[in-house]
Amino acid sequence: MKIATWNINGIKARIDTAKTWLASASPDIACFQEIKCVDEAFPHQEFEDMGYNVAVHGQKGFNGVALLSKLPFDEVSPRLAGDPDDVQARYLEAVVSVPSGVLRIVNIYLPNGNPTGTEKFAYKLAWMARLRERAKGLLLFEEPMIVAGDFNVIPTPDDVYAPAAWVEDALFRPETRAHFHALVNLGLTDAYRACHDEPNRYTFWDYQAGAWQKNRGLRIDHMLLSPQAADRLVNCEIDPAPRGWEKPSDHVPVWLELNA
Repeated sequence: MKIATWNINGIKARIDTAKTWLASASPDIACFQEIKCVDEAFPHQEFEDMGYNVAVHGQKGFNGVALLSKLPFDEVSPRLAGDPDDVQARYLEAVVSVPSGVLRIVNIYLPNGNPTGTEKFAYKLAWMARLRERAKGLLLFEEPMIVAGDFNVIPTPDDVYAPAAWVEDALFRPETRAHFHALVNLGLTDAYRACHDEPNRYTFWDYQAGAWQKNRGLRIDHMLLSPQAADRLVNCEIDPAPRGWEKPSDHVPVWLELNA
């Protein structure tokens, strides 16, 4: 079974790119972030025509997450618990039935948090604390679970082209990394690092200053696995090819394979 995550950076601008990649890679489940549209404006039919069931938690012009699944959804839950005043569309959780039982998918678009020292950074850290509490509760189900998406977190110096240049950035601040490692330390496995230990493998390259051409990237898109999912992990890869396509997203897909 193949599951993918991709910050698409605007589904309207990237619909052809998304369809091309889906047709080629053929994931069973795809998690999209930063769709930048309301639920009704998402191109449901185009993906349904490709054989996907679609669930969307959108927001006009900003944020937004979507799930595409070749398997029907048993449950779908938008919004991250813990703050009833939070209206940003950044979280979408679903359950699907697989041959071995169920698989829970948590699709997230974690706040950027810049600039540090502002309410944006405080919101990022509070959101991460809420995510940890939600994951802690979900792990009690002892079921295969994947927390996937754009985390806006650089976990280690090996995950950024120039660590010294990022020490004050919200993606690499010690507080951010501490929250990320606290989440992982609940018992989750970084799927990519479980399969690869080489440095300088990235999922994001800025549009500016020739970052893509110079390979000045960041690994900020992650797939974290519960113990029951980690036991079934076959492989995890980054697909950098779409970054070189016409009108690309600044992120690329990450995908993994699980024994279902």
